[in-house]
Amino acid sequence: MDRLVKADVKEVNMVFTRGQKCSTTFRLTNLMHTMSVAVSLNTTNPSLLSFTHPFSIIPPLGTASFTLIVSKPSDHPPLSTPPDNVLVRSSMLPTGKANQEDLRRLFSKHGPHIFKDVTIPISFVGPHVIEHLISSSSSNTLEIAFILSKAILMCEESQLTSLLRPAAMSGNSYVVSSLLDAGADVNDRDSDGVSVMSLAVTSGDLDTVRILMESGCVVDHRNDRFLHVAASSNRVDLMEVLCMGYLDIDVDSIDSEGQTALHVAARYGYTEVIQFLITIGSDPDLPDHHGWTPLHCCSIGGHVEAVEFLLNCIRYAKYAVTKQGKTAFDLAVENGHTDLYDMLHLGDVLHRAARKGDVDAMKNCLAEGAKVNGRDQNGWTPLHRTAFKGCVEGVKVLLNHGARVDMVDGSGYTPLHRAVEGGHAQVAMLLIGHGAKANIKSLAIPLDFDSFTNYSQDKKSLISLSSPNVKFLV
Repeated sequence: MDRLVKADVKEVNMVFTRGQKCSTTFRLTNLMHTMSVAVSLNTTNPSLLSFTHPFSIIPPLGTASFTLIVSKPSDHPPLSTPPDNVLVRSSMLPTGKANQEDLRRLFSKHGPHIFKDVTIPISFVGPHVIEHLISSSSSNTLEIAFILSKAILMCEESQLTSLLRPAAMSGNSYVVSSLLDAGADVNDRDSDGVSVMSLAVTSGDLDTVRILMESGCVVDHRNDRFLHVAASSNRVDLMEVLCMGYLDIDVDSIDSEGQTALHVAARYGYTEVIQFLITIGSDPDLPDHHGWTPLHCCSIGGHVEAVEFLLNCIRYAKYAVTKQGKTAFDLAVENGHTDLYDMLHLGDVLHRAARKGDVDAMKNCLAEGAKVNGRDQNGWTPLHRTAFKGCVEGVKVLLNHGARVDMVDGSGYTPLHRAVEGGHAQVAMLLIGHGAKANIKSLAIPLDFDSFTNYSQDKKSLISLSSPNVKFLV
């Protein structure tokens, strides 16, 4: 015979409760039909795990219960790899009687009379163990998997669902997957309506988000603001996953302030997020409850690149006012974002002055910081405009402030082309004197000089520009 007793468990599961002394009970059965058996119980970690009665006597075919305790309360389960074990030894006791001191002496002597009956692994289980694994920094997935598989078995479904929330919030995709497999409710929401998916998006972990999607997590368009959360963390990759997984997601859903995800991205100046949202259909002109458009949000923060991109997408937001009567330009001025002045206002004023030939207004705009080479919606610079209008003084002012004579508009024309088109020989000669090239290879259409019949005084000068040495055509 190789053993005298048999345990009723293959492993000892101890429910760990934070801050309390934990204990568990199991039973041993005497396999001897006619003789009592003395039993000694110990653990591989006796300083922490011990028995209330380490020695006992079990009558023939009898059964006895034994209580294993954790001697010191702790906030963390005493996990170990490999796990601690219960060591069970036994010895025949023909008399069937002995006191504790006799049993201690019996098992203190090694020899063939001592049977090493069984080694039983100890597992700590329950929700507090899982909470510890969620917050653990351990990267050993195999170790976590082993402990987690044991801990989950002793949890009710409601406990698993409650644990799913912190697991999603921490971005622990393995624990999330295990909890869902064990029966946690993927569509659970707290008293405020916050979903598990919202917590996962906040964590930013793509694997967790994908797992929740694959498990059937649904979107409540009235409460969920997944894109807002992703936008606030500058996560285009996360937004792509959300939009692919939820094809019906509302890209212009609003929060309590009436702001869309685009407002959020604009507030932080996240240009890539702004580009993505507009690409999938978000409205860049949509105001919030206070009249703020995404452009207002960008401008108050001084986000130059984001403002520049939005200006190419909006229809009217450049001139929209908040409920306090503020334009995007007003907000930029109030906060000293001088880099935005030209884009939001001064450029428009300069172009308008150039169209009117108002030289004084042009000088004022340039003094205030307007960019002399700024383009309008057609690609025209102020120099294109003044050259076309034939405003010699305006051209001189712009050239003195660094206007470039070689810039082309949306049709490929330079200011010189526009001067010739407008029949203004003096302006054309002035531009050539400042380095303008008549043979710019961007002009695709020949100029019809015979059409300048209304400019007979300058016609000879204009025609001279079409000599073999001054070509406008490639």
